[in-house]
Amino acid sequence: MCTTYLGAVLCDRLESEGFSISGRFLIRLNPNAKHKTRGNAAVCIECTGDRKKAFDIACGLVEELAEFDCENTNPGVVVSDGPVSEDFYFKALRDFCTIEEAEELLEKSGSLYRGWKIKRGLIGAAAAVSAVLPDFTFELLAYRDHRQKGIRCVDKSSVFLSEEMTTPHTWDSVDTKNRVVVCVPHTPDPVLYGIRGDSPEWVLKGGSYIAGEIPVRKMIYQTNQGTDAHLIDASIAEIKEGRSYRLSGTVSSAPVTGTGGHVSFELEDGGFTVRCMAYEPTKNFRDIVRELRPGDRILVCGSYKGESINLEKICIDSLAEDFLIKPPLCGSCKRRMTSAGLNKGYKCRICGAREAEPEKEVLKRTLKPGWYEVPPVARRHLSKPLVRGMNIITD
Repeated sequence: MCTTYLGAVLCDRLESEGFSISGRFLIRLNPNAKHKTRGNAAVCIECTGDRKKAFDIACGLVEELAEFDCENTNPGVVVSDGPVSEDFYFKALRDFCTIEEAEELLEKSGSLYRGWKIKRGLIGAAAAVSAVLPDFTFELLAYRDHRQKGIRCVDKSSVFLSEEMTTPHTWDSVDTKNRVVVCVPHTPDPVLYGIRGDSPEWVLKGGSYIAGEIPVRKMIYQTNQGTDAHLIDASIAEIKEGRSYRLSGTVSSAPVTGTGGHVSFELEDGGFTVRCMAYEPTKNFRDIVRELRPGDRILVCGSYKGESINLEKICIDSLAEDFLIKPPLCGSCKRRMTSAGLNKGYKCRICGAREAEPEKEVLKRTLKPGWYEVPPVARRHLSKPLVRGMNIITD
């Protein structure tokens, strides 16, 4: 159904039973995991009270709300006295964990836990109670009744106004260039809209401009969204399928636009190369990628899947010169020579004069060093938007 909605209802139930809540956390995990929910999310509620009672309330809520007839619904609930394992969180965020690893960890920590069906949700639950957030953002989530279906009624102009009035403190509510509302989902879940930002105050302000359907409840989560927490700093030689990376290298092939509008180029470092892809859903970002030239020194961020880095953003460190290669002019006839054959230089068809080297015209590059990102309509939950600030690479 919806993990964050269950978390919001759980907070209401806990408070009604006398629990004091001190933290509400939305934790996104490895976006490349084969078996995951759409956003691969888990929630963690920090509260004070009897842990067995909290466990029973949470389990009862799963029984009440989870859609068990769905093959991919395999929930997990964990209650612990404190953080369990920072290492497990980072592994679930950047690598892959097994159900057996989660159960072993929870047994050793003395946590209360329960999994349903094949119990895969225990991985996310164990990671959520293990999470540490050196960087974090906030999201205001507004919900409709979970039994309500059909099109969400949110006034489009009000969402654009919200972005205008709160940027850069909120982000990704809309995609201004493509004129698309991003924060209203199209999936069959109770989320009405979500406002992401750098503080509870700003996401509340962003939400105050939204007009339309009245939410039945709201929740502000502290989250690892928009932090690049999933990225691993590595060299091309070290990359593994299904992980997300920051890689430095030199563009070694001119970008090519393939079937469907996907743009690709090769990145090289230390004798190793990897294909980088800007897929059609990244829209105008592909125009930036098309301007790259062999010799450009760049940093790329994205997931390694299907032997390609699926680009989330790039940083251009330095630009190579771009040349237009032309046959040389004949000194006598003042006409362009033609090729004399492979590796034989050029020859004037009129007087027979020969020239070894072509003429090179240096072209002006419009691309500038700095960061470039995919538009909000294509951004992943964990990817850090440039509005939050980035550092230029210097190596």
